[in-house]
Amino acid sequence: MKDNNQSHSLLKMNGISYLVPFILITSCFALWGFANDITNPMVKAFSKIFRMSVTDGTLVQVAFYGGYFAMAFPAAIFIRRFSYKAGVLLGLGLYACGAFLFYPAMLTGSYYPFLIAYFILTCGLSFLETSCNPYILSMGPEDTATRRLNMAQSFNPVGSLMGMWVAMNFIQARLNPLETEQRAQLSDAEFEAVRDADLLTLITPYVFIGIVVVLMFVVISVVKMPKNGDKSHSIDFFPTLKRIFTKVRYREGVIAQFFYVGAQIMCWTFIIQYGTRIFMIEGLSEKSAEVLSQQYNIVAMSIFCVSRFICTYLLRYINAGRLLAILASAATILTVGVILFQDRMGLYCLVGVSACMSLMFPTIYGIALDGMGDDAKFGAAGLIMAILGGSVLPPLQAKIIDCGEIAGFPAVNLSFILPLICFLVIISYGLRCARNRS
Repeated sequence: MKDNNQSHSLLKMNGISYLVPFILITSCFALWGFANDITNPMVKAFSKIFRMSVTDGTLVQVAFYGGYFAMAFPAAIFIRRFSYKAGVLLGLGLYACGAFLFYPAMLTGSYYPFLIAYFILTCGLSFLETSCNPYILSMGPEDTATRRLNMAQSFNPVGSLMGMWVAMNFIQARLNPLETEQRAQLSDAEFEAVRDADLLTLITPYVFIGIVVVLMFVVISVVKMPKNGDKSHSIDFFPTLKRIFTKVRYREGVIAQFFYVGAQIMCWTFIIQYGTRIFMIEGLSEKSAEVLSQQYNIVAMSIFCVSRFICTYLLRYINAGRLLAILASAATILTVGVILFQDRMGLYCLVGVSACMSLMFPTIYGIALDGMGDDAKFGAAGLIMAILGGSVLPPLQAKIIDCGEIAGFPAVNLSFILPLICFLVIISYGLRCARNRS
């Protein structure tokens, strides 16, 4: 009876409790959630501040998610050579460094130094995600690993909510109220004055979060952390890659994760453009429409957060692949509504998509890494590289949005065909995994 209870324990194995390490590492999930979702509204903010197109604004996402892609395998090699804890600490250090670089970027008054700061910040996030996700999987019995990761990931949207709230109240609401057309008419001197004031508003939350990350670095550095999963320190890079990519479930999981992250970022970034169009038609000013759209984004994230806890509970009774396919199917239906409706009903559908996305990232992650043991370090890197979907797909959607109208239909509505395709890929992966598990 004792063995049976232990096999179903989330945070205890062989008489050892992992509660304190779990709490500390789970806090890192909230920290990168904050960074992700304070950044999504910045596409619109930078577009206004620097008088750019939506496509140019999405370079923020290219730099942000490009950092994930570039650093994933170097992070895996570092973790394999040293430890999960070392990877977490280096990730926090790069995160703080990138956040603090926003200040000198502001002093330049140029857009591109901000992209460098974002890239360095997300190199840190790549280290964090490559370390923390498999680290959580190792903190207990293997048969509860996916549930444990879903529980830890449940605190990621808590950080995301905070990031959205800060973006709305401390950035969007405090930017100069001049609308895009009015900014285009400013003289060079007037534009520079407005731009510099807006950039000072924009960087302040990033500097503060940098300080919080430094404090977290200090706490984790002094606390004794478990060495689970740190059994082998040999690199064996190419043999390991060959071994993990021969596993169909893992290989297809990387593809599914690419499309999932792309869908998530598109739905959360362009809800601002989607809602702004609707609310301006209803008579609101551009700034008021943007702030109200961000409020809907916060509601979407709140639903995402609640749904994550509910779906984590449902995983006790429903096969992970089957539940993934069910939720992706619901997301597909709602996305059709986002495309077809041209009023608030479409916005309601877009908010509802977040409830369906809540389970997807950690479940794809857990299924793909199931049974990998120490190879999970490199396996995790491949799944983190798949976050590149958040860099590749949003600019494609932005290109569509910049068209304004297509055949008399709002381009912003038609642009959600891309998330629709992504959800179809995830349905396929979920069904294949459920069938194979059966």
